[in-house]
Amino acid sequence: MSGILILAITLSFLFPITTFGASGVKAGFIRDGNLWILLNNEEKQITTTGKVFSKPKWSPDGKWLLYQNAAPSEFPDKEEQSEVWVYDIETKETKKIFYDGFSPTWAPHKNVIAFNQLGTLNISDLKQFYNIATGVHGYIWLPDGSGFLLSSGGVLRPDGWTSAILFTKKVNDHYKDIVLFGGVDRFFTLQREIGINENKIIAVYASNFAYSPSNQWISFIVSPTASWSMDSNMLCIISKEGKNFEVLDEVVFEVGEPKWAPSSDTIAFIAGGGRIVFGFKNKDLKIREMPVTGAFTPPNYADLDFDWITDHLIVTSRIEEKEWSNDFSEHPLPSLYSINIETNKQVKVTKPPKEYGDYEPHYVKSLDKHIWFRGKSLTDHHRALWRARTDGTGAEKWMDNVDEIEFYPSD
Repeated sequence: MSGILILAITLSFLFPITTFGASGVKAGFIRDGNLWILLNNEEKQITTTGKVFSKPKWSPDGKWLLYQNAAPSEFPDKEEQSEVWVYDIETKETKKIFYDGFSPTWAPHKNVIAFNQLGTLNISDLKQFYNIATGVHGYIWLPDGSGFLLSSGGVLRPDGWTSAILFTKKVNDHYKDIVLFGGVDRFFTLQREIGINENKIIAVYASNFAYSPSNQWISFIVSPTASWSMDSNMLCIISKEGKNFEVLDEVVFEVGEPKWAPSSDTIAFIAGGGRIVFGFKNKDLKIREMPVTGAFTPPNYADLDFDWITDHLIVTSRIEEKEWSNDFSEHPLPSLYSINIETNKQVKVTKPPKEYGDYEPHYVKSLDKHIWFRGKSLTDHHRALWRARTDGTGAEKWMDNVDEIEFYPSD
């Protein structure tokens, strides 16, 4: 063995090379309608149906991956149903949990799944499922996994719509002997109309619940009827006791969902009503740190999506304001900007080539990098996944043709 080779081997043990594709990174992603995993820097296809949709979700211990698959309905009154599946990382087996459910989520601290099936909230321990509550529109696990915060939708009566109501319901460890009808405590009743100043909506539905890092506050989105919700919804917060309620601002579902900071009770959101087809405008990134609100989008610009990097640093996908066009080649193409919310220092951190934009930034703690999708339009389904340091340096293409991706969180 040559001296050079011996030296190279010795150096590799003394000074191991760290790469972007670190072996500790674990992700589930969707490509061409199929579930894939990224494990030990290798991509592996899991399904072949071409019908997997929505972002996959990791179990708390990282041993299972939850996903949904669209399939022909078993009933004549529906064309399609949403199957709930899991994939076992260790045995490499897939298992169908339920034939038709939506909004599946893992319990906070154990491998148990909750999902909604036509208004009935169910729980599966991966062996069998249990009925938990009826008349449910939206839900979230309580932070300790002991039960749920639930919402029921309003109903249409001769005098108009009633409002959404929030409830809590506790469950025992084994999910047996649960009273299906009842067994709930009323948490909060919304007024029939809510809003900001003269801008109000009827409060028919409540969904998209999220607890703040301290669990002292809960954010959620209040929506009117389905068609109206495309144009206007209200982001709200409420204290954990259900006593202090506030409407923060108007939002739409088409742009980035509201997100709490990693470890402080500060929420970021993109404010502004009106669907994107009414124009790339009136979408302003705002921060609410109890009790102060700040806006960070410059005039003549709009923000599409964002993520927290630290409690004081945000990365956002930003475009110049422009009217809508049915010619997608006329759409503005976004770049990524970093924003220090303490100093309001804003820096452009990506420069996509002509005819490409940078969408849906996300910070991956296990890499200490941010990732994003680079594509030709908002609706491009064959986008490349890119990654870079948080200041934009070291940018490189990572994976081709990725629709959605979810990383297993590291400590």
